[in-house]
Amino acid sequence: MGLRYLGIRVTDLERSLRFYVELLGLKEKRRGRMYHGGEWVLLEDAKTHQRLELNWYPANSPYATKYVPGDGLDHIGFTVKDPSATYRKLLLAGAQSALSPDDKSGVRGVYYVKDPDGNWIEFFR
Repeated sequence: MGLRYLGIRVTDLERSLRFYVELLGLKEKRRGRMYHGGEWVLLEDAKTHQRLELNWYPANSPYATKYVPGDGLDHIGFTVKDPSATYRKLLLAGAQSALSPDDKSGVRGVYYVKDPDGNWIEFFR
């Protein structure tokens, strides 16, 4: 298992991109759109190769909860050899499911559990 990136919620994607890219020097690696209209942008530090994912959700998204500064952690992403097996192992150990590919809004091959404080942890290959 390897910690791959940290995802944070942002309220204005372009404003956040200007801050992290122009002011902090992170480089855009890739971006995409979510099934519910949200957008994500993966950034990377050229020196350390640490990654940060910016996640923006439109008002009608099920993930567009009230934003409170300091509560912007969206999820922490881990790479694993077998996401499904890791997910099942964690559920058997008492972790609570947050989202799986079988859920209506799930993404193929990507699994989420909640940590003891309710923070989402993502597992993917």
